[in-house]
Amino acid sequence: MREWSDKEAKPSLAIYLEASLLALLQIAALFALALAIFSPQPVEAHPGGLAADGCHNDRKNGGRHCHRGPNAGKSSQPARSGDIYYPNCAAAREAGAAPVRRGEPGYGRHLDRDNDGIGCE
Repeated sequence: MREWSDKEAKPSLAIYLEASLLALLQIAALFALALAIFSPQPVEAHPGGLAADGCHNDRKNGGRHCHRGPNAGKSSQPARSGDIYYPNCAAAREAGAAPVRRGEPGYGRHLDRDNDGIGCE
């Protein structure tokens, strides 16, 4: 800032405006910096590889979704083992599902007496 020869004289309006403008620019710069730091950043798409049909497994939601090929944009959910229920091995055999393996639709611990992961063997 300027040095005043007369200590009693008040600074002019131009000095106040200049100081106010500099303060306003500093505040705007800090706001822009905070906005750049704390604003949501763009998220990259997953880099996961695709199978020959253009699809891959969706670990987060289960199932499978497709990016390319005839199934592009489609998702599929696997049948959960709770969607099909066999009360006993006779019912599983009658439905043509025996033996039922752990993780397959219809598998239940009550069907797997030796707990080897294969029911109604």
